[in-house]
Amino acid sequence: MKTVRQLLYGEIIRAVVFVALGFLALFLFFDLVDELQALSRHAAQGYQLQHALLFIALKTPDHLYELLPISVLIGSIFVMARLAQSSEFTILRTGGLEPWMALSSLLKLGLVFVAITFFFGDYAAPWAERQAQQLKAPFLGQLTTGQTGAWLREKQGNQQYAVNVRRFDGIRQMQDVRIHAFNDKGQLLSITTAKQAQIQPGQWQLSEVEEKSILLPSAANPAQFSAVKLGSKTWPTGISTDMVAAALLSPDRMSTWELFGYMRHLSANNQNAQRYEIEFWRKVFYPLSCLVMLVLALPFAYLHFRSGQIAGHVFAGVLAGISFSLLNNVFSFIGNLQNWQPLLTSAAPALIYSAVSLAAFWWMVLRR
Repeated sequence: MKTVRQLLYGEIIRAVVFVALGFLALFLFFDLVDELQALSRHAAQGYQLQHALLFIALKTPDHLYELLPISVLIGSIFVMARLAQSSEFTILRTGGLEPWMALSSLLKLGLVFVAITFFFGDYAAPWAERQAQQLKAPFLGQLTTGQTGAWLREKQGNQQYAVNVRRFDGIRQMQDVRIHAFNDKGQLLSITTAKQAQIQPGQWQLSEVEEKSILLPSAANPAQFSAVKLGSKTWPTGISTDMVAAALLSPDRMSTWELFGYMRHLSANNQNAQRYEIEFWRKVFYPLSCLVMLVLALPFAYLHFRSGQIAGHVFAGVLAGISFSLLNNVFSFIGNLQNWQPLLTSAAPALIYSAVSLAAFWWMVLRR
């Protein structure tokens, strides 16, 4: 039985790698077309071909993360269909390969694909995304979100802070920072503006600072205003680089741990974290979809194929993979609009496809 598993694993891994590389080449070609256009627009700023090629290379981990589940599905369908057509799988069944044994063997291989997908999504892709931002920032400008920049909130003791960041390099440097301080009644206490700011552990180092303070009126004294300019100032805060980047970047560019930390920050400051909770659970369930894809592919090994039918079933696998991706996006979009429970919203596509896969496995294999 060990030899059987090695045969299946070797065939599936080779097919998955082949499919993933094929899709990756297509995605990188589209990236190259986009970057050639960016090259012509920003050549005056010093953006050259080697920068564009390096930027494209840094997109590879993110593409692989997106492509792995559908590559697992298409590659495994191709292998199962080919083994069925050549009667090799029939021979394996005759030699004692029971359906549940085949299923458990595929699920063990699926755990390897789950780990690889998780690695790309949680480590390789976020790291490469930051490197890509750092690469482009000197030529194309810093990260911004329209005219108003990014807004963040933080509670410190009895005071609330609303922080506005207009530009961020994706690493630690910020420009045009404004910090609004409020008391526990929501009354404005001060506005601190800084031309430059650097994120450091547990604090921000502000440069070219102007601080405007308001002394609230009392029964004996009217409101008083003061303004002071400082060369630099240290502002203690728990707002980290990841949190600033999260306010400027799409949440799908963040790792699971970064999303979890930002969710906790939003909840602690009474902000809506629905969008980030859905994306967090999507990040959790997305690698597990590799298991679903292998279960969906197994029934193809029990079909009877004629010559030339494999291509049609592989095409069906492509459609199934695309529909899974679309269903993920649709549930995420509707869940945000309708405020659905994030865990169920993110798990629903995987649960639906798992049910379909197991039903197909029972109908086509176990029922016989």
